[in-house]
Amino acid sequence: MAAAEEEPEKEPEPEPEPEPGSRGPTVYSPREDQRAAEAARQGSLWQSGPPPPGDAGRSDSSPRPGVVLEVLRARVKDSAVVTDHSVRPLQSRAGGSCGTEPNKSMDMGNQHPSISRLQEIQKEVKSIEQQVIGFSGLSDDKNYKKLERILTKQLFEIDSVDTEGKGDIQQARKRAAQDIERLLKELEQNANHPHRIEIENIFKEAQSLVKEEIAPLCSGDNQVTDEFEEAIQDVILRLTHVKTGGKISLRKARYHTLTRICAVQEIIEDSMKRQPSLPLSEDAHPSVSKINSVMCEVNKARGTLIALLMGVNNRETCKHLSCVLSGLIADLDALDVCGRTEIRNYRKEVVEDINKLLKYLDLEEEADSTYAFDLGQNQSILKIEGILKKMREVKNELLKAQNPTDLYLGSKTELQGLIGQLDEVDLGKNPCIREARRRAVIEVQTLITFIDLKEALEKRQPGVAEEHPSHKSIWTVLGSLSEIQREVLSFDGNRTDKNYIRLEELLTKQLLALDAVDPQGEEKCKAARKQAVKLAQNILSYLDLKSDEWEY
Repeated sequence: MAAAEEEPEKEPEPEPEPEPGSRGPTVYSPREDQRAAEAARQGSLWQSGPPPPGDAGRSDSSPRPGVVLEVLRARVKDSAVVTDHSVRPLQSRAGGSCGTEPNKSMDMGNQHPSISRLQEIQKEVKSIEQQVIGFSGLSDDKNYKKLERILTKQLFEIDSVDTEGKGDIQQARKRAAQDIERLLKELEQNANHPHRIEIENIFKEAQSLVKEEIAPLCSGDNQVTDEFEEAIQDVILRLTHVKTGGKISLRKARYHTLTRICAVQEIIEDSMKRQPSLPLSEDAHPSVSKINSVMCEVNKARGTLIALLMGVNNRETCKHLSCVLSGLIADLDALDVCGRTEIRNYRKEVVEDINKLLKYLDLEEEADSTYAFDLGQNQSILKIEGILKKMREVKNELLKAQNPTDLYLGSKTELQGLIGQLDEVDLGKNPCIREARRRAVIEVQTLITFIDLKEALEKRQPGVAEEHPSHKSIWTVLGSLSEIQREVLSFDGNRTDKNYIRLEELLTKQLLALDAVDPQGEEKCKAARKQAVKLAQNILSYLDLKSDEWEY
């Protein structure tokens, strides 16, 4: 009964053909599908009227129009499903339909004017992005205010872009504004970074030191106190230990500050090394008086240059000083020395002094153009790193060997060769490279000391009856120091690690044990205890050196 109540299936109504000019779904139609479509078209004509001429004699084996039409509809339906899936994401992204209505955010394939304007703004912001990332000054510098003004102006330009309520334009404007806000934050962080402030404070200390030396140099006095030289060296050493964390801005700031202070140090040292025979007597030749007057101007320019490098002279500029020095060279070239060798040499030395001063006027431009602040690519640093790599290979081989006694002689010979290679490293008057070499030398020498101590402990004969009790106590401490030094060589961490605290406490206990040793007037025991104390202090200093996280 249920089967009898079922209604007969209705034939699907033919779909109306699309109107001319309307856009229908795109269907993939190979050759057989084209034939089926032609047959379907003919079938629809057959159903609506008499068969076309020439088909009256059609055989019964030909496919019926209704069957062909149903197959074609099924294929079109499947293709429409695929087409809907492929179009829907585009509709969601564009915020409109991809059917018969045109996309209002596109004009004949061109971008919306608001999108084009946002892209222009982003292009302008991109052009100054590297300047922001590499900014190494402070918040009161002219360049800081210039970059801040440009970014703020572009931010206002973005706010003025009309989105017309379109979601895609709103998202694009939001992303562009976020990029500018990120650069503004980066600029502010570079100028107010704690390590940048530390660099500036150290530089101010150097300024106060140099102010006391400018007046004597300008007057021609070449005497510089030992306290000044030691203070400048301390400033340079502290600057080399400022951590940059790999930030380009901090590296540039540290490099510029070091370069200025080192340049001042070189200028002062060079003025002190001038030969006492200069200047010559004016009775020797009329040109000598002119050369002497030029040399007096050079002495004044030397003091002015130091003031400019240290930022304590606001009335002079590097450009004007360069013109003055170039004019002095021109005056010297115009002199007629009449073939007098001593006068020609005198003039040559004064010209060389002027050229030395001229090379210090373009320090910052040289750093920006050659990336000299990035010591990771410096050839001397790369050579030091290669030597340290060989040293670590020797150290690992010694620490892992079951019978290291056989390796002592060969390892010491190789390590001493590494010391010679470090002595040949070109420092280029760069304090950071000098510090890197110093630390590398300490690394190699510490390993040599470890081998020497191991050899001494193995050669010692503990059963000697006449050994002094104090001497025996010192040897006991040396044995403990050898084991501690082995752990220190393998240590790789910072000063907050528990292992660092433990090693520091062990070394302190050994120092206290050495202080408790009574040599009882024995000179050998006194000398041995002194050497043991020095060894313990060196191991402790080496532990601090490994844990201070120093960088180039």
